[in-house]
Amino acid sequence: MAKTDIYDLNGNVTGSIELSDAIFGIEPNKHAIAAVIRNQLANRRQGTSCTKTRSETRGGGKRPWRQKGTGRARHGSTRSAQYVGGGTIFGPKPRDYSYTLPRKIRKLAMKSALSEKLSENKIIVVDNFDLDGIKTKAAVEALKALKAENALVVLDGENKNAVLSMRNIPAVKSSGVNTINVFDIMKYDNLLVTKAAVEKIEEVYA
Repeated sequence: MAKTDIYDLNGNVTGSIELSDAIFGIEPNKHAIAAVIRNQLANRRQGTSCTKTRSETRGGGKRPWRQKGTGRARHGSTRSAQYVGGGTIFGPKPRDYSYTLPRKIRKLAMKSALSEKLSENKIIVVDNFDLDGIKTKAAVEALKALKAENALVVLDGENKNAVLSMRNIPAVKSSGVNTINVFDIMKYDNLLVTKAAVEKIEEVYA
């Protein structure tokens, strides 16, 4: 098992913790990580873009000119695609972009992302992230002491003071154990996790 230090909010080492090799010590599967990230981004798409076909545009009921004798090309409607105000051929219509991936792939991607962060020494474990109140300045100072100015902070349980203190920090995002995802883990430079959150992660993904 890999062993890593536990810090307090002042950046001091207070102990150590062993991380499960089954979750934090596997060979990262980059294909699984990429597949899950693509899936997450696709599922976020609204799919509400819409264009009108020539049958949905207003007007164009009258022929622009007669069929024969003018010397011009024949046209039946001014709402054809080549006209200004005409319909769009094969334009986007509202659709659902979401799809599902096998559970084993999602689980493998999560373990791979966590293992990659640990191999890069980008996982920082803290005793807790309890703040006296809702103070962004205190959160910034703590993250600076931990050298985690760009980080995904994973908290255990409800921690209102920490969440509200960090929500205005540009390069930081807070998350619960039940809402962490591969995209956020890979997006941020560091993964800051409380000791209790590590135990819950190992319990869920064991």
